[in-house]
Amino acid sequence: FYPSMNQKYKEYLRLNKNILLAFAASITISAIAADYFSDQYDYLNTTLTLVVDYGVFFSTFGILFYIDNRRKYRTENGQLKKSLLKSDLVKIITSLGIGEVVYTIVRWVLQYYLLQIDYDAYLASIISQLISTVVYLIVLNLSVKITKLYKDE
Repeated sequence: FYPSMNQKYKEYLRLNKNILLAFAASITISAIAADYFSDQYDYLNTTLTLVVDYGVFFSTFGILFYIDNRRKYRTENGQLKKSLLKSDLVKIITSLGIGEVVYTIVRWVLQYYLLQIDYDAYLASIISQLISTVVYLIVLNLSVKITKLYKDE
């Protein structure tokens, strides 16, 4: 009982570590992009920055998630555990999807608002992303728990 419970929490920690590292990469690049697009209309700056954010976040998260989980979906003789992979992919995509919808709305509205009240573009990007990330992590972890991605075996 205890070892599987311990493993479940390790999985949560790994997932959150990967998300935070991906956000660290995307927050840096997004701030640079927001500054680069600062001469654009606020709605365009916000939208382009969000596109850059997603590109950096998902590529970084995907690589880190693969590195941490590549052994989980292989048998001892190297064959792919297709049913486990399919089941977990549905759960993680569902959890990420719910979190991303909330994240996108909060981030876009907040960054746009901050630009409207004359924050520097890079600062509006950083503040909106930090607040949105906290909201995202709460929603994601609740979704992962609800979908039972890391259930006890």
